[in-house]
Amino acid sequence: MSKALIVGGAGYIGAHCCKAFAQSGWEVVAFDDLSRGWRDAVRWGPLIEGNLLDGKAIGAAVRDAGPDVVIHLAAFAYVGESVTDPALYYRNNSVGTLNLLDAMRDAGSQSLIFSSSCAVYGNPVVLPIEETHPRLPINPYGRSKLSAEMMIEDYSRAYGSRAVSLRYFNAAGADPDLEIGERHQPETHLLPLAIEAAFEPSAELVVMGTDFDTPDGTALRDYIHVTDLAEAHVAAAKFLQATIGYHAFNLGTGQGTSVLEVIGAVERASGKPPSYRPGPRREGDPAQLIASSSKANQELGWEATMSDIDTIARSAVAWRLRSESRPS
Repeated sequence: MSKALIVGGAGYIGAHCCKAFAQSGWEVVAFDDLSRGWRDAVRWGPLIEGNLLDGKAIGAAVRDAGPDVVIHLAAFAYVGESVTDPALYYRNNSVGTLNLLDAMRDAGSQSLIFSSSCAVYGNPVVLPIEETHPRLPINPYGRSKLSAEMMIEDYSRAYGSRAVSLRYFNAAGADPDLEIGERHQPETHLLPLAIEAAFEPSAELVVMGTDFDTPDGTALRDYIHVTDLAEAHVAAAKFLQATIGYHAFNLGTGQGTSVLEVIGAVERASGKPPSYRPGPRREGDPAQLIASSSKANQELGWEATMSDIDTIARSAVAWRLRSESRPS
């Protein structure tokens, strides 16, 4: 049985990856400090508590687990927070990645899958965005992800390791079995905020920009179901078993969905219209971010199958209703 060490395995995407690997027959070990993850989301293998900034802790985890592949998802991911506190982001996302790379090298662990982001591209020059698009991030979050990508690529070339960077577009939705779902504190993602605005009378969603050059004036994003995203990591792990070197792949659908279309999907899924009002654009927000995933389709044999916006919204609403029904 192959073994996966999932760093950040108690987080939203990390927990879904733990489940996907376990369902594919892998032995799973999670590593997480629980600062932004959830202990009860670790269900498919043991949890090693530790922080990537503690070199000894991650060194011991890699050495003791002896993984066939390491999946690195332990990043901070709030763009606004990265602008107000860039030190936090460069320390956690960049220095933490360096510590992990050194731990893997010391332990002789050769295969890494890195959770990257479309934020490495910055404002798109051409759509859909391909992997060869210039990488010109416009905020510290994106720059911390790019610095991590560059370190991983340099280590792969110098030391002969195998690595894949998966550049996510907009992860959304919840596990179809409702065992895990999206939980952030604070919550900044559009879909759960729209659901909150549908169910909670005092909540109101602010639509950040209604004057974009798009069909309805609101920003277009490429939403991908978190289960599809997790399955891409399993496909990447199989790819690394047979492939050397460093590789990068976009993960998206090639379809743009506007903010107002997301709100409409939430209303269809919940039967409740989310309360919202227009607000100013966020500084630096592109009008459209849409992926070309043809490389992932061709080389990983992966394709999103659950990522139409209505399926995503239905799963997220079901997760919200299940969470409300659980005893406190």
